[in-house]
Amino acid sequence: MTQYDAIVIGSGISGGWAAKELCEHGLTTLLLERGRPVEHLKDYPTATKAPWEFAHRGNMPEKDHVDNPVVNRCYAYGEATQHFFVKDKAHPYIQEKPFDWIRGYQVGGKSLLWARQTQRWSPFEFEGPARDGFAVPWPIGYRDLAPWYSHVEKFAGISGNKDNLPQLPDGEFLPPWEMNCVEKHISEKIMQRHPDRPVIIGRCAHLTKPQPIHLEQGRGQCQARDLCERGCPFGGYFNSNSTTIPWAQRTGKLTLQPFSVVHSILYDEKKQKATGVRVVDTRTKAVTEIQARIIFVNAACLNTNLILLNSRSNRFPQGLGNDNGLLGHYIAFHNYRGYVNAEFDGFPDGYYYGRRPTEVFIPSFRNLHKHEGLGFQRGYMSYFGAGRAGWGQGMGKPGLGGAWKDSITEPGPWYVSMGMQGETIPKFDNHVRLSPDQKDEWGIPQLITSVAYDDNDDKMAADFVTQGSEMLEAAGCKNINGGNNHQNPGLDIHEVGGVRMGKDPKTSLLNEWNQMHACKNVFVTDGACMTSTGNQNPSLTFMALTARAANHAVEELKKHDL
Repeated sequence: MTQYDAIVIGSGISGGWAAKELCEHGLTTLLLERGRPVEHLKDYPTATKAPWEFAHRGNMPEKDHVDNPVVNRCYAYGEATQHFFVKDKAHPYIQEKPFDWIRGYQVGGKSLLWARQTQRWSPFEFEGPARDGFAVPWPIGYRDLAPWYSHVEKFAGISGNKDNLPQLPDGEFLPPWEMNCVEKHISEKIMQRHPDRPVIIGRCAHLTKPQPIHLEQGRGQCQARDLCERGCPFGGYFNSNSTTIPWAQRTGKLTLQPFSVVHSILYDEKKQKATGVRVVDTRTKAVTEIQARIIFVNAACLNTNLILLNSRSNRFPQGLGNDNGLLGHYIAFHNYRGYVNAEFDGFPDGYYYGRRPTEVFIPSFRNLHKHEGLGFQRGYMSYFGAGRAGWGQGMGKPGLGGAWKDSITEPGPWYVSMGMQGETIPKFDNHVRLSPDQKDEWGIPQLITSVAYDDNDDKMAADFVTQGSEMLEAAGCKNINGGNNHQNPGLDIHEVGGVRMGKDPKTSLLNEWNQMHACKNVFVTDGACMTSTGNQNPSLTFMALTARAANHAVEELKKHDL
């Protein structure tokens, strides 16, 4: 049986970071990926294609919408990116309540597909559950994670502005992107009307000015193409394929093994710890067992829950570490249901260059310091962008000939689109569990999702629509309309929880170092570990938690405590 110092399950954003940190410290590390290999540069087949080179101009044919309704609802899925997504029938799951599970099974996982927005959590996020009486208290705070935020930001490359906001801490930033003229106007008017609502340019994992560490990685400046989900030939945005995995490989300590779905984690009752993993080859269905001293589970939130639930033994009949019966429960996500659209008359001579990879953000201003009697718990951050209709104004516009073609090349009117990203409250009833009788093609139980929005979420969305409409009206926008899109949970692709951190083993699965309370040599550092979801984008926090936990694991191994 093969033996490693460490096994990392999943090669996405958090798994790539686990592999990098463990290998840098000299641990022989096996990085398991259930999907196919994807090598930076080599395996981005559509990265430089023009729209007319696609049979359907980037859209998916009607048959694909019928065959794969869930993945077709994802904003990033299309003819140019479909090869990085899991089709609905390729890995079935059971929706007890409607849930859009968006997945990417390949080396790099969804780090090839993410929206690349990166905000640090503030003390308000970490203190929220204890202050407002939901979930359980976080076992760590902002100060514990701040140095690890800096650690990952410097390596990944994050653009942003030093805004000095308590609800959105500053980080280690490259130069920020710039707002266009209408966005600047709207921002100024909002802050004049609401001084407590700062408006900032979004922070994102794009190299606006590469530093020596990024050039050493072989990456270059972001070209503002906004074709990121195809894979970036410049390495302009952060993903595992261009950054953490190659960095781990150059140590000589990494073994990367694709086509390897983890069936379960092996537990030795005499040693009282995990000894390895059972792996199914996705092509041959051959089953092997691989040993390691420590295991990092980074399969992405729901698959991490699935693996742990399926890791049953005499000691853990309900799943690994599941003494309290909470494994799979308290799934949370982000509330994206509210939207506001508008038009803007003015700046007819104004335009902009390129396709900036981030939008303008308004950090949370609701229930920030205390409950404000608004009828809902927690808050939301919002984002907006302004643009001019260019050739797209010709879509559906009647006409023929040269004059019509000329007319649609002229910039059209300004439009504004605003959305929300709200915190949802983790609830016991929002859970995943294993099917007792239906299995996938690798012999693993299918996952049942039972996750839903609630009244708190709808009231929050309604408040956003009211406030967003008022802010755009104050900025001089016209034809304002907004509402609730009623999208399913999961489509935010920010699902967290099920294996939450906490101080008490009776009410949580992981300790302050992301170790399982009942199985200390197993670490969970992807979205599954989160105690709550906050309202900031989660990926930067996953990275920081992973780096922190990996370095702790190395120290514990040195002390022979694992």
